Formats: sequence, C-alpha cells, structure tokens
Amino acid sequence: MVSINETRQYHRNYPIDLMTEFTICESLASMNSPYMGALEDPKSYGAMVGDMLKAKNMLKTGCRVCEIGGGYGSLMRGLLEAYSSMVGHVYMVDLSMSLLKKQKKILEPWDRLTTFIHADATELMPVISGVDVIILNEVIGDFDTYKDVERRNLPGQVSRLVNQYALDIPDEGSFNFNVSAILIVEEICKKGIPVFISEHSSDPIIPRGMEFLEKGLETDSFPREIKLKEHSEFTIRFSHLIKVAKYWKKNVSTGSLIDLVGLKKSPKMKFIFVSRACAKDEHEIIFELLDHIREYRWLVVR
Repeated sequence: MVSINETRQYHRNYPIDLMTEFTICESLASMNSPYMGALEDPKSYGAMVGDMLKAKNMLKTGCRVCEIGGGYGSLMRGLLEAYSSMVGHVYMVDLSMSLLKKQKKILEPWDRLTTFIHADATELMPVISGVDVIILNEVIGDFDTYKDVERRNLPGQVSRLVNQYALDIPDEGSFNFNVSAILIVEEICKKGIPVFISEHSSDPIIPRGMEFLEKGLETDSFPREIKLKEHSEFTIRFSHLIKVAKYWKKNVSTGSLIDLVGLKKSPKMKFIFVSRACAKDEHEIIFELLDHIREYRWLVVR
C-alpha cells in the first residue's frame, strides 16, 4: 500500500541529536576531528563547500546565502570562517526550533550577518526571494518520500513529475519516490537561484581508482529507507534531480563527495576497507568514513 514518509513532527517536536546519525558535515566540522587524517588537504567541511561555490563563481562579494536544514550550524561556521569577507548575509532556515538555537549560538561571531527563520522550507520556497545561493546539505533525504509506489497506480503528484520530466521508474514492482526533493529542485529552478545539494544517493558515483568501494553498494537503484532514531530518511535518486534541472535548461555539475572533500586514494584506504582491518582506532575511524561517504553525492544547479 502506498504511504508517505514525512519527518515534520519529528523535527518540530523531538529533541534532535545529530550525534546519533553519521553526517559528513559533523564528522568534518573541525580540524580536531579524527577523520581529518583521511583527507589530502584537511579543512572544515564548510570551508570545502565554500571553496567549491567560489570556484564555480556562486560565492561572490556581498552574496546572500540561504542554508536550509543547517543542523548544528557547522557547515555555515566553516564557510564563514573562510569566506565571511565575501558574504553579505546568511539566512538559516530550519523546521527545528532547537536546532535553530544551536545554529544561533555557533554562529554568534557573525550575528550581524545572520537571520534565523523557523519554517518548513518546502512551504517557504515559493516566496523566497533576494537570495543568491541556496545550500541543501544532507537534508533532502528527510523530505517527503512516497513509499511502495507502483507504475500502474502512481499518485497524481508523482504521475505529473514522472511524465513532465521523463523520469525513469521501474516497470514492475514497488519503489520509493523522492517527491518533495524533486519538487524543491523544481521550484529552485523556476526561481533561477543557484543551489548546492548533497545527500546519500541511490545512484552514487564511485571515483576512479576507488572501485573497491562498490562492494555491496547499489550504484543504480531507487531510494531506500534509512531507519534512524524516531524517524526514517531516504537516499536520493540524483538522476531525477538532474533531469528536472536540465528540463529548465540549467547548468548541472555533479560528483562523489569523496572528491569534494579530497579523500586520500591510497593502498592503505583499499586495504582497510576490503579487509575491514579495524584493529587500530585509526583504521576503525577510516573504515567508518569510507563506508558512509561512498554513498554520498553532490549536485550543483545554476
């Protein structure tokens, strides 16, 4: 039976603890992180995202940045530590009041630059204006997702998206569909606002030289449920988001988050992952990072 997974009540009412989830942003939040040893050029994740935005000419002097679902504020802290001189203003949008409070505290050094908005981004998006770039980092997997959909009985909203954007879906059997993730990309494209997106992917890209990471990983599948404390999120079929962006004639670039963060591509990495050699704390830390980040993908639409 078709159902829809939504996390609004969880984010509105539950005392969220991101430490119960593995997130790339928090794992690489500071130079003190034990995961930094796995990187070629260690720096905070927020600084890395800032580097990419600047390289793609999306981070310009005086630009207004909107981050949706900013968690503890770690990404934006890292970005501002590296690029505050280029940022005109930051808008932090979140459904969780408790997370907004944490963001406000961690971003206090830049309080003159920041505005905090308690809102559902999927409802707010149609009226967002005056923004130069949007960041959706590790959040769209929490957006509404249809579960157990079948081609022969598509919900109206899914049918419209599948037909308008020629989205591929299975001919037989049930599948999950990232309806709100696709809708928010559609709205962003209509508004013409550049966006950076990252999330667990159901069609991940494995970098050349790290093919060993494909072991046990579906690289061309449909969204799967990830059960977490008190809620579920879903992997994202990035090919669907790309088709929406191309329909609206946007420039698209995408890749593995492994490349964005500059993970070392060394024989040691392969040995640790393939052999699951976790005798040392260092090896256990690297294995954990590899096992998670291999499924992550980034997407820039502008």
